[in-house]
Parts: sequence; C-alpha cells; structure tokens
Amino acid sequence: MNWEAWFCLGTLVVLLFALARNRIPTDAVMIVALTIIVAVGAISQSPNLPDAAQAVAGLGNPGLISIAVLFVVVAGLVQTGAINVARTFIGTPKTVPQALARIFAPVIGFSALLNNTPVVAMFMPVINDLCKRTSLSPSKLYLPMAYAATFGGVCTLVGTSTNLIVAGMLKEVTGEQLQMFDLAWTGVPCAIAATLFLIFVGHKILPDRSAAISPDQDPRQYTVEMLVSHDGPLIGKSVEAAGLRHLENLFLVEIQREGQQLAAVSSRQRLRGGDRLVFVGVVDGVAELTQIRGLISAVDDADSLGLNVSERRLIEAVVSDRCPLIGSGIREGRFRTTYNAAIVALGRGDRRIPGKIGDVKLLAGDTLLLDTDDDFLKRQRNSSHFHLVSGVDNSEPIRHERSPIAMIVLVSMVLLVATGTMNLLTGALIAACLMVSLGCCSLGQARDSVDWSLLVVIAAALGIGKAVEMSGLAGTVATNLVAAAGGSPWLVLLAIYFVTTIFTEAITNNAAAVLVFPIAVSAATTLDVSVMPFAICVCVAASAGFATPFAYQTNLMVYGPGGYKFTDYLRLGIPLSLIFMVITISITPFIWPF
Repeated sequence: MNWEAWFCLGTLVVLLFALARNRIPTDAVMIVALTIIVAVGAISQSPNLPDAAQAVAGLGNPGLISIAVLFVVVAGLVQTGAINVARTFIGTPKTVPQALARIFAPVIGFSALLNNTPVVAMFMPVINDLCKRTSLSPSKLYLPMAYAATFGGVCTLVGTSTNLIVAGMLKEVTGEQLQMFDLAWTGVPCAIAATLFLIFVGHKILPDRSAAISPDQDPRQYTVEMLVSHDGPLIGKSVEAAGLRHLENLFLVEIQREGQQLAAVSSRQRLRGGDRLVFVGVVDGVAELTQIRGLISAVDDADSLGLNVSERRLIEAVVSDRCPLIGSGIREGRFRTTYNAAIVALGRGDRRIPGKIGDVKLLAGDTLLLDTDDDFLKRQRNSSHFHLVSGVDNSEPIRHERSPIAMIVLVSMVLLVATGTMNLLTGALIAACLMVSLGCCSLGQARDSVDWSLLVVIAAALGIGKAVEMSGLAGTVATNLVAAAGGSPWLVLLAIYFVTTIFTEAITNNAAAVLVFPIAVSAATTLDVSVMPFAICVCVAASAGFATPFAYQTNLMVYGPGGYKFTDYLRLGIPLSLIFMVITISITPFIWPF
C-alpha cells in the first residue's frame, strides 16, 4: 500500500477507537477525522486524498437531503398524533407472547415508512401503560419493541437513513437506483424469522426486571415529598380515608411532623396541616397525588427553578449519547441552570447510583426524573440531548383534527414513490411542504425536528469513505478479502456482511455503511460481478445492530426504562444478528445475482 492508504488506515483505527469509547460526540469525532485527512492531503498535495470540495460533496448527496426532509414528514405525523392510531390495536394481552405479537405489527409497519426513533419514542409510553394494566414485566417488552422497529426499517428504502445513504452511493457508482420496496425481498423474510424468534424464544432469554425507577427499590434512592395543606380537606382524616394507602404506583413510607419521623405509617394515622408525606414509587404515580385536594408539592430546591408550584411537574427522560454533559458531574455541569430542571432521581440500567445526585457523572442511557416546567417538553422534544419517555399532562396539544391530513400526505408520498411517478427526494420535499402548509406541524417544529447531528455524521462519513476509496485502501482490503475467500463471491459477500456488522456494533450504522461500501464496490470489481448483492448486504448489516446498546439509537432509548444490562443485549442480540446474516446471505444472490 502507498503511504496515503496507510495514513487512512491509521486514521480509521483511531476513529473507531474514539467512537467505541463514546466519550466525545460522534459528529465531533467524524468532523475531526475528516479535517485531518483533508489537511494532510492539502499539505502533501497528494492526488490520492480528497480535497476540501470532494470531502464536503456528501452534503449534496440526494440520500442525505432526503433524510433531512423526511424528518419534517415524521414531525407532521407526530404532532397530529397520527402515529398513535396503532395504540388501539394492542388491547390488553394476558401473556408476553400475546403482547409482543400485538406490539410488533404496528411497530414494524410504522418503522417501515418512518424513522425508527419517533416510532420507538411513541410506543414507550404505550408499553409502560400496558405493563401497569397487565402486570407484565417492562424488561420483556421494551427491547423486543426496539428491535421490531429495526425489523421494519430494513424492509423499505425509507425505513432507515442507512438505506437512503447506500442507495445514493450505489446510484453514484453504478447508476442503478433502489426502488421503494426492493429491500423487502430480504427484509421481510428477516423480519418474519426474527419476529417469530422473539415471540416464541427470545423473550425467555430476557430477565424479569423492573425499570430503572421502580417503587420496589430502596425508598431512600427515589422519593416524592408532598405537604398537607394547612387549610385543605385532608386535615383530621386518616391515611386510609384520604386515599393514600392504596395508590397504584406510590407507597407512603413515612410522615415527617414537627421534626419527628413517623415510620411504618398506619392506615389509621391522622393527618395534620404541614405534615410532610414521603412516598416511594414511579414517576407516573405522582399524577395521582396532584389530583388529591389538600396536597401540595414539597420537592427540595423548588425556589431555585424560579417557578410557581402550579408550573412545575415531573418528567422522565433518558440521556442520549449526544448530551453535552455526558462525563460531567451534574452539579459541575450546571444541569439545573442549563435545562431549568432539577434532577429528583437517576437510574442506570438495572441499578440506581448511590450517593448525592449532584456528584454523579452522567452517562448515555441514564434515566432521569426531572422536576421542571411545562415548557421543558417543548424545548427538549426534538433535542438530541434527551429521549423523553413519559407522558406529561398539559404538554403541547396534539393537532388531532389534522391527523387524517397527515396520513393522506404520507400514503400519497409512498404511493407516488413506489409507483415510480416521482423520485424519493421530490416526493419527500412535496410531503414536507404540505405538512407545514396544511398545519400538521409548525415551521419551528419542522426545523427543530431535523437531527442535524446525524446529518453531519453522515456527510463526514461520506468524505472519509471517499478518502478510503481514493487512497487505495478500499482496493487493497478488497483484494485481500477476495484472495482469502479463494475468489468465491459467496464467501466475500459473507465477509462484507460480517465486517459491516462489527463496525455497526462498535460505532454507528451510518458510518459503518459508508466506510464499508467502497470496500464492497472494490471487491465486486475485483471479482468482476454485480455490486448490487454487496450493496444490499451492507444495507441490512448496517441496520441489524442488535448486540450492543450503542449500535442503534433505539437500542439505547430503552436501556434505562427497561432496566437492562449490557449482557442482555449480547444474549438476545447475537442470535438475532445470526438470523439476519444467514437469511440475507442465503437469499440476496438469488434475487440480485452475482
């Protein structure tokens, strides 16, 4: 290899290490890596490294622009509540397999046409409500639901951003265009097999755990405090008569009265004005307390938020991997000042972090219980810092009357693109404009819905992929792969799929697809076969990241709420990855011959 290829290889190794460490935001790491490659190329005046124009050419990639526009289409569906239609089909199943069967159908269907993230976000409260009504364990449902969103994503061109990016690169290299449902030939069999596995076998692998914030855990770690109003109707009533003994999601553990603590509270204990009642429970149970006349909130540091009691509420949020405070102590990072919210409790996986909340260093996947105002949901709904997972009373109203319009716009876009009447970018642009102009979402909501960090990652990855190709690294790796496989296209296809899967689990799905695609093209060229089966395998392998929480954003969203451990992803994700790999490698060459 020439020095440019070695330089790109070294840059990729450092890049993969930095992304796997997950200490620095992905977009920052990708931009720095691309900048180094461009700078070295400019200084050395090497024709084997991309110049600045070539490096940023990915910003004009039709697939990238389509992804940005489709975010607006999804915003219209979310703001009108159109995506909530599927909730009515779930009902009240009695067993985990029944629940999974009813959940999978709408989740897979929606994620085949929409971005996976809002689909998972919308179904998390549904599962939460279902578990409360049926006593099913959340840990049995959250992760399979997130995986189901991935199943749907590999069935259509618009199912994931990865598919759109690979389709754009494929058209640039070969002139061939993937159609809306081309991926269904492999995606649907994979989805069916994986769904059956989860319904009949997979859920047994998952443990029966409570969520990160649970009333069954130590009350000193998560408490809700309320004051008995001095002039309220509860004065003189017993705990039983006040309706405080049999709350669904909360348990009264003690009463603090005039400096004394009354533990093991009896149902016959009489309440007095000024009593501080300490409850333990989940966040949803707090809504029950707010509906009881005579109780007012007594959360510490309420005045520091500058809010009236009537303005404040509790919201459960999951820290995303793009939150700027990751790795910083909560007090050190000035969380309250930054977000105008006080952290009441923090959960991490299947355990709670001991000690003072202010000293805890935030990590991706942490579940936070926040005391804040009504506007927090509006400010952070489309933020990349959090995944909001609990329903909030009196939040931004849903435009239900516009729901039929949003659905008509979506279905029309899909039909026009699927029938070849117009290309995806044109259809998405028209649909996005209609969503805004017909009142399905506001211009501000449309703008905020776009995940700019994701677009930056993809654009930078396209530039790095160009360097891998121009430097000769892709050709060298492909030649070695072909030689190791003895010139067998089947074995090379398997190797490409496996490498893409490893990259997806270690870094991100989009970056994995962009970095491996040039190698796949070079391998096909060396073998003198069609690029298409290799492109399809890259699409599926880059999306089928099941074995780690960080392989796919939706995996991370359910990490805290489901109370999972890292090993849970390995136990359930590895069999799913093998199912996808075997089916894809077996079917693809027959649909798209070498």
